[in-house]
Amino acid sequence: MKVKDIATAAGVKPDTVRFYTREGLLNPTRNPDNNYQQYDAEDLRRLRFARKARQLGFSLPEIRQILEQADDHHSPCPMVRDVFQKRLAAVEDEIAQLQQLRQRMVSALAAWEDMPDATPDGHTICRLIEHWDAPSEGCCHKEPNDE
Repeated sequence: MKVKDIATAAGVKPDTVRFYTREGLLNPTRNPDNNYQQYDAEDLRRLRFARKARQLGFSLPEIRQILEQADDHHSPCPMVRDVFQKRLAAVEDEIAQLQQLRQRMVSALAAWEDMPDATPDGHTICRLIEHWDAPSEGCCHKEPNDE
């Protein structure tokens, strides 16, 4: 298969095939007649695997390590589970942080609805931000002199 053929078969762009080839995940041979790269069924299998692994959040070095273990006839599954459990925990932490940010944003927006716009006066830059307190410090309120 040529680059275009394997790309079509895997549902990716030719540039993706070229990228994974440069990264050493695919090992095409050269056609002696025209020097084009020739991909086989094994390259297609590896390309599809790499694509699925990327969709699950594995990094390129991790995918390379998985493929190397498989090439050496060692099961990469224990490593995959370990990496995936750590990645899932990190994603859950990030989601929690984003939910907290969302709540702060909702609180701020609610507080800002009643606050007047003000021109910077040398003492303030943007009153909305400067006079908003994070929920953990006592919810969003107006300063006494903001009226």
